[in-house]
Amino acid sequence: MDSVNSMRIKTGILIFLSLFSCSLLKAQSKMTNHNSETKVLVLFNTESGGTYKMAREIAAGIEKLPGAKAILKQVPRIKPLENEAKQVFGNIPYANINELAEYDGIAFGSAVHFGNMSADMRYFLDQSVGLWTAHKLEGKPATVFMSAGSGAGREGAILSFWNTLAVHGMTIVSPGIMGTSEIDKSIPQGNTVFGASSLAGATGDRPSKGELHIAALQGYALAKAAKGYQLTKAEIAPAPLTPSSPKVSRIEARLKELNIVLPDAPAPVGNYKPFRISGKQVFINQIALKAGKVEHPGILGTEVTEEQAKLATRQTLLNVLAVLKQAAGGDLDQVKQAVQLTGFFYTPAGYTKHALLMNEASNLLVEILGESGMHTRATVGASSLPMNSSVEIQAIFELE
Repeated sequence: MDSVNSMRIKTGILIFLSLFSCSLLKAQSKMTNHNSETKVLVLFNTESGGTYKMAREIAAGIEKLPGAKAILKQVPRIKPLENEAKQVFGNIPYANINELAEYDGIAFGSAVHFGNMSADMRYFLDQSVGLWTAHKLEGKPATVFMSAGSGAGREGAILSFWNTLAVHGMTIVSPGIMGTSEIDKSIPQGNTVFGASSLAGATGDRPSKGELHIAALQGYALAKAAKGYQLTKAEIAPAPLTPSSPKVSRIEARLKELNIVLPDAPAPVGNYKPFRISGKQVFINQIALKAGKVEHPGILGTEVTEEQAKLATRQTLLNVLAVLKQAAGGDLDQVKQAVQLTGFFYTPAGYTKHALLMNEASNLLVEILGESGMHTRATVGASSLPMNSSVEIQAIFELE
């Protein structure tokens, strides 16, 4: 009898130890997830360095939270800044609009310009339509800090900044009155309850110690919100998978079926955008660039054969689709229909086979998009085209 009881006790102990070990492993796994790095972007635009100093203090506040890492980046400039390489912020890299989705939180900073953000920041955020349509920034914590010469309009500027963030569905973090009891009130301070700011034109060193102090507290508050956002993402259980759950892109499947790989969208080489969205329409203009060089350049009949011109037309249409994919947030299934194609061809006077060349683009578009690719069309002969390209295509599409 004692032997039986002893066996039961040993079995019970083994079961307990087994269950305890499983619980410990689960707890360790959770701790590992909770201790993973929280990445927060500090994105700024500055002319003379004042906003950069604020950005550094925001970053310092972020990194006071264990496990949080601040990444400093600049907004690309519409017009290059003279001697930027010699500025203290000259080595800070420029951000790409699509990388905003990669971070757990974002701090936006710029100078105040007529009660609004800077033109560079506005232009950068205007390119975020693709992120918006794909819901990439929804729920992500964001905060705003600014630098104002006279201080005029700084609160209005921050609130106008919030409009864009709210449209993206971001969670806005403001400093409120945190730290205000700890700063020197004998000098003018630019801070607001909506976000840290600096009175760049006021006397004394700017940003002031008080302005930098509030910026650091604001960065820490953003880091805490970003950590919560990160943990929420990690702990939400994925929806049960069913055979119909994975979304298969219809257009991507069609491209694969046709053995077509879209090129990288050509980058602008001047002061313009690769696409513009107005309402639900996307406007695009491309030439026959391939890997940075023009495919089959020159005038038709002299330097380029009709067959080469058709290949150039095909390449131009693929460039158009690459830009369209970017405009649609990376998902060509978001394209409702093609509206208009206009083809320009570098031809001699009297040439009449423009439509034959343009068929290459029209046929390929319908082949890829199906009925949605049907469009109206125009073809034009030109005495010259940019970069000596033999073809240029203007396109209009409508998004869902």
